[in-house]
Amino acid sequence: MIHKTAIIHKNANLDSSVKVGAYSVIDQNVEIGPNTIIENHVVIKKNTIIGEGNHFYQFSSIGEIPQDLKYGGEESTLKIGNNNVFREYCTLNRGTSAGINYTSIGSNNLFMAYTHVAHDCIVHNHCIFSNAASLAGHVEIFDHVTLGGFTLVHQYCLVGEYAFTGLGTVISMDVTPYTLVAGNHAQAYKINSAGLKRKGFDSDLIQALEKTFKIFIKNKNTRDNAHKSFAELGYQYPQVNKFVKFIEDSKRGVTR
Repeated sequence: MIHKTAIIHKNANLDSSVKVGAYSVIDQNVEIGPNTIIENHVVIKKNTIIGEGNHFYQFSSIGEIPQDLKYGGEESTLKIGNNNVFREYCTLNRGTSAGINYTSIGSNNLFMAYTHVAHDCIVHNHCIFSNAASLAGHVEIFDHVTLGGFTLVHQYCLVGEYAFTGLGTVISMDVTPYTLVAGNHAQAYKINSAGLKRKGFDSDLIQALEKTFKIFIKNKNTRDNAHKSFAELGYQYPQVNKFVKFIEDSKRGVTR
């Protein structure tokens, strides 16, 4: 299961079902779970913990030190869940002591070619990073987010669940859940209705999200007037309440 040209550190811990291709290098203190496939010419650096069923394509660089001038060689980690796909030339960096000291990837995500996840980022589950989508440090991406090709996300930004970005989007503020954003710099255009329908959201919920989006994002209401208008609608959907709470909790402000 391990090609004779692969280099595996003696302190690496690989499940017996792991496949390692030619000329791949696996560093010390790496843990790799069952049924993971590592293609040719993959580099996995130290202190990387990988779950089961992941697939790393050729020339991906996993768990390298941060591209952060403040990084001083401290021990930090990269954590990867289950059933993720990392295509060619993906780069994922470990955390820093100035951040949360780890970078975290959840499960069932697709990272297309040339995507980048910087130090201290958290990517949750069921996300798609299209080609060359990149995160700066300290970014959090929630469940079911799709980043269009060449999307760039500024450090410390949050991207809410089911959000969708267009080609070449530059994000410098938080993105509300369920929202379609695009442009340089990003603007929030509407609720991602087509995407939500594909995910099984019913039409009444989507309509409620669209009305809430208009009240809080597109209308030039004061915060108090927005909340008053929203309260009059009487919505009881947890997804709608999550949308409003995301705005309330945002520290950077939200994309509008």
